Amino acid sequence: MMKFIYVAVAVLSLMSIGQSAPVSSCESLIQTTEISGTEQLLGKWMAIAESTNLPASKILTKMFLETAWSKITAANESDAITVQQYQKVLGRCFTVTIKMTLANSTLSMVEPYVASEVMLNTRCPDCLVLYSKYTLEANTYRGLQLLSRRKSVTAAELVDFKKQVECLNLPAPAVLDSEKGFCPDESASPGTETTDLTSAMKSISPQIFSMIERITDTEGGIQMLSDIITSSLIETDDYY
Repeated sequence: MMKFIYVAVAVLSLMSIGQSAPVSSCESLIQTTEISGTEQLLGKWMAIAESTNLPASKILTKMFLETAWSKITAANESDAITVQQYQKVLGRCFTVTIKMTLANSTLSMVEPYVASEVMLNTRCPDCLVLYSKYTLEANTYRGLQLLSRRKSVTAAELVDFKKQVECLNLPAPAVLDSEKGFCPDESASPGTETTDLTSAMKSISPQIFSMIERITDTEGGIQMLSDIITSSLIETDDYY
């Protein structure tokens, strides 16, 4: 049960309904841009904001996920990258590692779920705006994420991202608060305790996420799921 609770928060925040903007302004905002090679993706990226139409994702992200950042390194294959994401959830640190391959300016992965990402244009000089499609069991969802080399972006840069979200008819984004601090990189802080959820995510059945969707569709379901997660997170780590 504990693994399910932690993994549910991790997945919902990894994905992590506005009124549509005028079509004329949307054309440039949602234009994809070429990913010429994995080199431009490497390094450290802070998660600034994200939107997804996965049910309850925004609510649970705002409730539990404090900050997140990713370390992207080159994989053994020339067309692949390793993404290690650090998440701070109610003061605790968790990490998830995934592998993605690059082909025709599209990033793809098959574990822990099937997903693909393309990069959208942005005026932010040190940002990535990634438009994702991912499949959980029989359902396909969409999401948009803003990453930056900086811990925060300007108000104008955030407005641009929110307009992109509107153009894609996605829900209003959840914006993370960098003032809450980031989980450290274990390679830089050997003594830091971080729970690795990579194996747990691979072993969790996709039907689990259908169950989450059914719960959140019921009256009081989101509050019930929130109560379950909260009570589990405050227990000891003896379950691991």
